[in-house]
Amino acid sequence: MRLYVNIDHVATVRQARGTDEPDPVRAAVLAELGGADGITVHLREDRRHVQDRDVRLLMETARTVVNLELAAASDVLALAEEWRPHQTTLVPERREEVTTEGGLTFSQATRAGLAEGVRRLKEAGIRTSLFIDPDPESVRASLDLGAHAVELHTGEYANARGAERDAQLGRLRRAAALGRSLGLAVHAGHGLTYENVAPLAAVEEIEELNIGHSIVSRAVFTGLERAVREMAEILRRARR
Repeated sequence: MRLYVNIDHVATVRQARGTDEPDPVRAAVLAELGGADGITVHLREDRRHVQDRDVRLLMETARTVVNLELAAASDVLALAEEWRPHQTTLVPERREEVTTEGGLTFSQATRAGLAEGVRRLKEAGIRTSLFIDPDPESVRASLDLGAHAVELHTGEYANARGAERDAQLGRLRRAAALGRSLGLAVHAGHGLTYENVAPLAAVEEIEELNIGHSIVSRAVFTGLERAVREMAEILRRARR
């Protein structure tokens, strides 16, 4: 099981003030020191958090690998072709959403664009995954489009409770088993926390989890004491 740490939310804090901190690239270094197997970033078309500069620097400095999430849009596809990360994950985007709300749809209107995106990325030698809802139709559509992998959207599982959570876990298990049987690598992510991740991590067919918000949230507390101590020491030294 690989853990890819999503550092988008570090960039969100930075963009809230329009400054240069906290730097998501530095966060990636700490994530790798903490044991991350890879770094995930979502370069949105509206650039609301991660910026082009962040991805460029990550490509130069990451000691593990970079998973670049992006929409099947020409401008970001061109950047991916230029940067050639280890992996790209095509995801849906809507300007009004706070975060990705579900998997890709495979209607006639969207399939052509996805097929073109997968083709371009594969021709650039980039491993390509599709972020999908955990249903058989989406798994099979991903195979038909030529993807190397699928990332199962775990949001409904994360938001459910009791019997409904068990039902959503079963749905994810079945989708993961189908994906593996078809020769696809199976990843998963969205809304996973320290409290709900263990049952999903136990699913044998899932080989990679992408987790961001919960890790960054916990870091606010587990890393805060040291950050405050270091700032206080700077102030004390300045008054000596």
